[in-house]
Amino acid sequence: MQKALTYDDVILVPKYSEIRSRSQVDITMKLGMAEKLTLPVISAPMDTVSGHKMALAMDEAGGLGIIHRYNTIEEQVREFEKSDRTAGVAIGATGDFFERATALWDAGAVIFCVDVAHGHHTIVREALAKLKKAFGSDIHIMTGNVATGDAFKDLANWGADSIRVGVGGGSTCSTRLNTGHGVPNFSSIQSCFQVFKGKGGPALVADGGIRKAGDMVKAFAAGADFVMCGSMLAGTEESPGLVIDSVDSLGRPQQVKRYRGMASREAQNNWRGKSSSPEGIATSIPYKGSVKPILADIAGNIKSGLSYSGATNIRELRENAEFVLQTSASIQEGFTHILNK
Repeated sequence: MQKALTYDDVILVPKYSEIRSRSQVDITMKLGMAEKLTLPVISAPMDTVSGHKMALAMDEAGGLGIIHRYNTIEEQVREFEKSDRTAGVAIGATGDFFERATALWDAGAVIFCVDVAHGHHTIVREALAKLKKAFGSDIHIMTGNVATGDAFKDLANWGADSIRVGVGGGSTCSTRLNTGHGVPNFSSIQSCFQVFKGKGGPALVADGGIRKAGDMVKAFAAGADFVMCGSMLAGTEESPGLVIDSVDSLGRPQQVKRYRGMASREAQNNWRGKSSSPEGIATSIPYKGSVKPILADIAGNIKSGLSYSGATNIRELRENAEFVLQTSASIQEGFTHILNK
C-alpha cells in the first residue's frame, strides 16, 4: 500500500540564494495558448467566491477568476459581460452545458472550466469531444478534478488544456468523509506531474487543501503550474453574497458572509431545487474586506517562498526543491505558537 502526503506532511529545505529582492522573482505562468498570468492563482467557480467582481479583482492582480455556473445561462452571461471579458467561465458536463457554453462563447468567453467533482469519467470525455468539435482550437478547456497520474493522462488525451488536480481536499468538501475516496493533494500533484514532467502536457492546476501561501509554494514545487483557491478568497467584498450582521461565540457583534461547498445540501437546494448525496458543507465566515490586499500578500509570499529555494521562477523552484517529511511536533513548531501559550 502506498503512502500519500498532504501539504502539512512536508516542508521545503531552504537553499543558497543570490536573490537580493523579490522584484527579481517572476511567477508568471502561461495558461495553455490562452494567456499569461503574472499571479498564477485562479479563483474557484463557487457561488460564494467567483462572480464578476472577483473576476475583475483577480485580473487586476494578475490572476484569473472563473465565474461560477450555479445560475441561469442568461445570468452567467451577464456576469461574464460585467467582467469586461477578463474571466474564465464554468460549465457542467450534462444537461444544458452545451447551450450554456455556446451562449458564453458567443459573448466572447474563451476559457471554459468543465466543473465536475469526478473528472475521470465518461461524461467528461464526451463533453470535451463535443466542445472541441464545436469550437475548435481557439477554446481553452480546463477540466477535472482528478487525483491520479492515470486520470491526468486520460484527460490530456481527451483534449483538456488544463486539469484541476485534487479530489476531496477542499475546506467545505466532505467527499472523502462521505464516499471514502480521494488522495491527499500533495501526492496527487506529484503523481500527475510525473506524467509529462512539465513538458508538453496540460497545465496542472492544484485545487483543494490550500489554506495559506506556503501551501501554494509547496504545490508549485511539487509540479503545479497554477493553484485554485476558494476559502482564502471567500468572505471578501468581491465575493458574491451579502454582508450579514451577526455575533460571535462570546456575543460580540461581527459581520459575516456565507461560504459553501457546491455539493452541500444548501447549495444544491438553491441552484437545482433539490439535494441528493451531499458532499459538502455550508457555513458563515467573518467578513474580510477587500480581496486586493489578500492577493497582494499572496503574491509577495509566493515570491519570498521561491527566494528561499534560490529560484527566480517556478520552473527553477521545481528544479531546486528539496522536501523533508514533518512530524506532528515540527508542524506545531512552525506555527506562531506564542498564541497557543
